Amino acid sequence: EKQVFQLRAHMYQARSLFAADSSGLSDPFARVFFISQSQCTEVLNETLCPTWDQLLVFDNVELYGEAHEMRDDPPIIVIEIYDQDTVGKADFMGRTFAKPVVKMSDEHYCPPRFPPQLEYYQIYRGNSTAGDLLAAFELLQIGPGGKSDLPPIDGPTDMDRGPILPVPLGIRPVLSKYRVEVIALELQISVFSIAQGRSLSMPALDNQHTFASQDLPENELLHPPLNIRVVDCRAFGRYTLVGSHAVSSLRKFIYRPPDKKAQHWNMTG
Repeated sequence: EKQVFQLRAHMYQARSLFAADSSGLSDPFARVFFISQSQCTEVLNETLCPTWDQLLVFDNVELYGEAHEMRDDPPIIVIEIYDQDTVGKADFMGRTFAKPVVKMSDEHYCPPRFPPQLEYYQIYRGNSTAGDLLAAFELLQIGPGGKSDLPPIDGPTDMDRGPILPVPLGIRPVLSKYRVEVIALELQISVFSIAQGRSLSMPALDNQHTFASQDLPENELLHPPLNIRVVDCRAFGRYTLVGSHAVSSLRKFIYRPPDKKAQHWNMTG
């Protein structure tokens, strides 16, 4: 028995990816495979923690079998991560697998199963781990009423790289503004980056303190790592990577200002 579905791949972010370039960074994009279809996210340059924030929609996915089998044991989604090179084909960086949350046409789109929550999927490169993918996948059956019965999708957002469909509210994490500060105690630290390749330079001891504003999820479990690269600055503007380090958790570095309202009640109580 033929069943027709729409697959929605909510590709939010990846972290701690394989460094494919000599700079210690990559230009990553993800390719999602499902049945006989595939789609790609946008390429984000010079980052190990790309925030794609992109919804990929696979229309008219035809599956054959009993409805209850589709719901309980849907086909596997394959996600591959690549590094985009300016010359030649893209380099393979890793692969992961996922199963979508399935909604049949006679089911309601409501909690606790919907909307699906973002999850981390371990990326593998051969037998080695090569980062994590933060994403959610849902497979929605198209009933007699057609696509008009499916949950609505917001229109595309115009980005610098062109219009894309963002991960919808209710699935995307709630963001808060953070001020990221770095103090260099040694002779030289060149670049740090957090999320989507945002970077700052600290060229010498006469500039030991630098900072930047960054939107990060309120849920600390969704914070990307802090990637630090040390480079050797050579003649004619050339840079050679000396080494790199990743701070996997920012929890112990987060400053939380005291609750002024609570303090006021304690003083007046």
